[in-house]
Amino acid sequence: MAMRTVVTGAGGALGQAVVAQFAARGDRVVAIDRSGSEKHGDGATHIGCVDLADEKLASAAIEQAASVLGGIDNLVNIAGAFDWIRFADATNDDFTRLYRANVLTVASATRASLPFMGAGGSMVCVGAASAQPAMAGMAPYAAAKSGLARLVESLSAELQGRGIRVNAVLPGIIDTARNRQDMPDADPTGWTSPAAIAECITVLCSPAARAINGASIPVNNAVI
Repeated sequence: MAMRTVVTGAGGALGQAVVAQFAARGDRVVAIDRSGSEKHGDGATHIGCVDLADEKLASAAIEQAASVLGGIDNLVNIAGAFDWIRFADATNDDFTRLYRANVLTVASATRASLPFMGAGGSMVCVGAASAQPAMAGMAPYAAAKSGLARLVESLSAELQGRGIRVNAVLPGIIDTARNRQDMPDADPTGWTSPAAIAECITVLCSPAARAINGASIPVNNAVI
């Protein structure tokens, strides 16, 4: 029986890879991103949402997704944002912006999904290996992703009784065209492909991972 999967942040490189992986294994997929523009041939239904950190907008998008699918088995929270900024140059607005993008998007989408998800459901969030530990220039971003890690732990404990698992993956640098453009002098041979990370996410949203709950799993191995 095909599973019903919702992917947020589906417009980015990782989001597109995740949508493709779930569709390839036979899932029915709804892809939520800011524009809602369809990536032709990916097999998903696309829904636009201006800002998932806005509870009303998130609820409307998730309810539409659940209506299309007839319920939700898997929620993959990829929506987020990154900024490298030294603490001396960062403002409270920078901290708030990254917290909204990386934590409140997950909180809103998760809260809206719960009425449509039953026992056997799975949620996967995207954290960051760079938040553990955080290096120079990472304070606002790492603080947000650290908050996300604690959210995953708490949700996994609260939802265990309903038979819903909550886990996170922790990518290092993802090998995307944008990252290669932004870091032209870096050596990408140690970066991880979006497809490899997507494969890990699909495993977490499968019966094979039924014993895994509340985990934050590094997915930063270079893929040859």
